[in-house]
Amino acid sequence: MRPILTVTMILLSVLTFAQKKQQVLHTKIKTFRMKVSDDDPRTVRMWTISPETKPDIYQSTGNEVRFITDMDSLTVKVSKKNPVVDFIVIYNQTDTCHTRVEFFKGPDYLGKLKQAKKYNVKDLRPVPEFTYQDSSNVDLKDLRKKYNLDSIAGEASEIHQMLNLMHWIHNLVEHDGQHGNPEEKNADHMIQACSDGSRGLNCRGLAISLNECFLAMGFKSRYITGMPKELKFDDCHVINMVYSNDLKKWIYLDPTHDAYVMDEKGALLSVEEVRERLINGKPLLLNPGANWNNAEPTEAQEYLRYYMAKNLYRLECPVSSEYNYETEFPDKNTVYLELLPLDGINQTPQKTEHVNQKSNFTITSYVTNNPNLFWAAPVGK
Repeated sequence: MRPILTVTMILLSVLTFAQKKQQVLHTKIKTFRMKVSDDDPRTVRMWTISPETKPDIYQSTGNEVRFITDMDSLTVKVSKKNPVVDFIVIYNQTDTCHTRVEFFKGPDYLGKLKQAKKYNVKDLRPVPEFTYQDSSNVDLKDLRKKYNLDSIAGEASEIHQMLNLMHWIHNLVEHDGQHGNPEEKNADHMIQACSDGSRGLNCRGLAISLNECFLAMGFKSRYITGMPKELKFDDCHVINMVYSNDLKKWIYLDPTHDAYVMDEKGALLSVEEVRERLINGKPLLLNPGANWNNAEPTEAQEYLRYYMAKNLYRLECPVSSEYNYETEFPDKNTVYLELLPLDGINQTPQKTEHVNQKSNFTITSYVTNNPNLFWAAPVGK
C-alpha cells in the first residue's frame, strides 16, 4: 500500500501546486475592459465572459493582455515559449468562468507587405487614365435628390461632409460578407434591396454605394480593391479613396468599418500613405468610432497590421468612376488598373481580357508598376 500512498500524495501535491499557480479575476459585471500590449493606446477592447464555454479562449497577438473589471485587474503574459495561460474569472462570487489566453502568431502578412515596397516610377507602359463622372449626370442627380445627400453631408467642412456620407452608408446598410451583391450594382438599387433589413452588402457593395454618393456630391472618388500577394485567395477588402481639395490629397475611408486612418499628429492619411507607414513601421491611428455593424469595435492592431497588411499588397481600381459601372450589360466593357509591386507574381501579361461568351460582357485589366500613374490626382486638381 505504501507505493500507492506515495503516488497519491505526489499527485495531490501537483494538483495543489497547479491550483495555486492559476490566477483568479473577480468581477460583478459580465463585460469589462481589456488592453493588449501591441495595441494603439486609443484602442478600446471589451471582453464578455462566457461561463458555459470551457475554456473561453482569447487569441492575442501581443505578449501581455490586461483584464480590468469593476473589482479587479489581471495581467496575463504569453509568448512563443509560453503560448497558453489559463485563469479563472469569478462572477458575482458564484459563477466560475474558465478562461484562456493563447498567443496567436498568424501569417506574416506585414512581412510580405514589406517585401512589396519597391515599385518602378519609370514604368511607362500605356494604361488608361482615370476619369470621374460629373455630378450633373442624371442618375447622380437623382441619387442626390432621392436620399437628400446635401442634408446628410451637411454644411460643415469638406472633410466632415465626406465623413458624414461614410457614417450614413455605414449605419444605413449592414455589412454582409456571406452573400453577393444584387445584380444591379448601383447605390440606389443596392440600398433599396437592403431596406427591409433582410440582407446587407459585402464590402464591395458598400464601397460602390459610397463612391456614387461622393460623385453625386461633386467629390472625385474611387473604390479600391485591396488584395493579397496570392492570385487565388478567399478574402480581399474594398475601401474608398476620395480626393480632398482642401488637403490636396486622397483620403482613405472604409465604410465597412466606418474607419479612417491618421498619423501620430491626427492628420488624415491616404491609402498610399497607410501602406507606406505599415511598411516603414511608422505610427498609425484608427478613429475611435471605427466598428463593424455597430456591434463590435474595430481593433486598430488587428485591422491595420494584420487584415489590411494582407490586403494592401495589390491594389485595383476601375478606370472609370461612374454610376452603375459594374452592372453587367451585353457588349459592355469594364476596365480596371492594378498597381503591382515589383515583388508581385502576375507581372505579365500587362493586359488581359475576360469575355462572357453569352452576353459579350468584357472585363479588361491592366497592370502597372508605376505608383504615380495609379495615385494620380484628378485632372485639374
